[in-house]
Amino acid sequence: MEACHPQDKFNITLYDVITMVIITPQAFAGMWINAFIIAVLCGTWLKKKTFNSNEKILLVLGSSRFWYLCTTWIYYFLSVIYPWCFYVQPIPQLFSALYNFFNCSNLWASAFLCVFYCIKIATFRHIFFIYLKVKIDRIVPWLLLGLLLSSLFLCILAYDFTDKTCCQNLTSTSLGNLWVSSVRMDEHIFPLFWSVGGF
Repeated sequence: MEACHPQDKFNITLYDVITMVIITPQAFAGMWINAFIIAVLCGTWLKKKTFNSNEKILLVLGSSRFWYLCTTWIYYFLSVIYPWCFYVQPIPQLFSALYNFFNCSNLWASAFLCVFYCIKIATFRHIFFIYLKVKIDRIVPWLLLGLLLSSLFLCILAYDFTDKTCCQNLTSTSLGNLWVSSVRMDEHIFPLFWSVGGF
């Protein structure tokens, strides 16, 4: 068994450092803004003891964006500082599943918020818009439940897909075999990420 050399563990380039310096403030600013939105909504809930439909959507959207940014930053940080951890069996599957869950929740909540405000401000006299304006507050909890279930479904698919494509071929720790496995993983996972919203 070969001993790991320090240069094998930490192979950080200038490009990686510059990218981390640029990405880190952006990620933390996004996390702070979404945490602020969540805190304001929770403070409002403590005063009123209820949530409006738009507040429910904003709470789900803020939470999913916060955890999406957090997961993405941790993934990039680990891939730069310690990339070998992604060849340990559950780590690629967990990051893929978490990324897909929060990304899908983020996209669906953003779409629901756009549709909600469009329905609320629309001045059409069509019977369908009038029906939606009256019933939208009752529909929102069911839409959010559907959002969470569809995100969970895609999260399970991503975990299973990553497990089958990436980790079944990792039988050797040589750099050549890891490179071939990671290339094959990217080729097979690209359609899954494309269907959810892109990586």
